Amino acid sequence: MVFLTNVQSYTDSMIIPWLLSHGLRILFIIVGAIALNIFLKKLAIKIIRMSVTAERQKSVEAEQKRELTLIRVTTWATLLLITIIAAMMILQEIGLPIGPMLAGAGILGLAVGFGGQYLIRDYITGLLIIFENQYHIGDIVRLDSTEGKVEDISLRMTTLRDLNGTVHHVPHGDIKRVSNLSKYFSRINININVSYSANLDKVILIIDRVGNELAADPQWKDDINVAPHFFRVEDFTDSSVTLKIVGETLPNKQWDVGGELRKRIKNAFDEEGIQMHIVQRFLQHEGDSDKGKSQE
Repeated sequence: MVFLTNVQSYTDSMIIPWLLSHGLRILFIIVGAIALNIFLKKLAIKIIRMSVTAERQKSVEAEQKRELTLIRVTTWATLLLITIIAAMMILQEIGLPIGPMLAGAGILGLAVGFGGQYLIRDYITGLLIIFENQYHIGDIVRLDSTEGKVEDISLRMTTLRDLNGTVHHVPHGDIKRVSNLSKYFSRINININVSYSANLDKVILIIDRVGNELAADPQWKDDINVAPHFFRVEDFTDSSVTLKIVGETLPNKQWDVGGELRKRIKNAFDEEGIQMHIVQRFLQHEGDSDKGKSQE
């Protein structure tokens, strides 16, 4: 009975007053942090969408991909910052001094500074990559010697998936050169080889005709900005003439359009009797005369 009386007395004198003062403050801090995070998230999304839409030379798909990247990184960073500040305020309300904790964190930071410098470099480089819009989720990029589709971007690393399905995690601090293969538009750049006996003027007319037909095809026209066309005579090889074909497509569509273009050109050349490059080798066996040469 005496024990219950002491507990009741302690509760009335200590716990209830603490809950009514510090407890309510902690509750307000938690509620305020949640409300602030929701408000800043909505504000960040609105600002990002306004700023991205205002940029020129961007397709709708590119704008959406950049919006997604910026929104994810910005909201994650905002949540982390609000959580740290709220946690420090709650610790102070509980009665734990945050001054010595900050000092200890500073000493710990110096102790691991040399080991953490690479992590800091990753974060700083990640911020520059994102805000300079070097690439975003969905782009096809080459990071130094690693090439693939960007599946995810965090402040520390970029995740790529190559054509074989292999996933590469590339820390931002290790990136020296960024090559974006799908920014704003993509370009068709194809070389074909035709025989020296072919009439080049006729070949060029066929190439341009096939390119214009492809660009007018309802299945492909939305993917093509500039119809594929003859650009120049690229080279003379030992057995053929190399012609260059160029054109412009939507981002990431150059491979699909290029494959269809090659198929149509091959069919058109077959119909017109134009011979493409054929490698020929002649073998002469020891002791054979000139008449004994064989062709592969």
